[in-house]
Amino acid sequence: MKKNDKILLEKHKDIARIDQDIKRTHGWYVRVRFRGKTYSKFFSDRKCGGRYSSLLAALAWRDKTESELGKQRTDKHIVTMSNSKTGVVGVRHNVKLNRYEVSWVTASGKQGKTSVSIKKHGKTKAFDMACRIRREKEGERLSE
Repeated sequence: MKKNDKILLEKHKDIARIDQDIKRTHGWYVRVRFRGKTYSKFFSDRKCGGRYSSLLAALAWRDKTESELGKQRTDKHIVTMSNSKTGVVGVRHNVKLNRYEVSWVTASGKQGKTSVSIKKHGKTKAFDMACRIRREKEGERLSE
């Protein structure tokens, strides 16, 4: 297998292949998300000189955009926005069960979960413990 073929077959974070024969659209779509904003650009095979050239242009644009934004370049998935009311990614307050629930992704890509009892530790201490667990688990994943 040639080097060009290998890079075309690899998965590239934040880059998707678009092939729509009906619309005659072929190229790579790049989407960089950072601090709640999305930056995107399409790289056409026709305009860039082929499938391989358009992928190289897409990779270069992604890396340059991340650098300009101050986003750390990594192929690991990093969540920076929290959907929970705690404001902390991976930590949510389960009112019904009176606990903080902590979730993370392990280095092997599996889901990890635990919880900290509010009844046992008190609300403030339980929240602090949950946040510490989350930081430790994310640190383990990102250091590997």
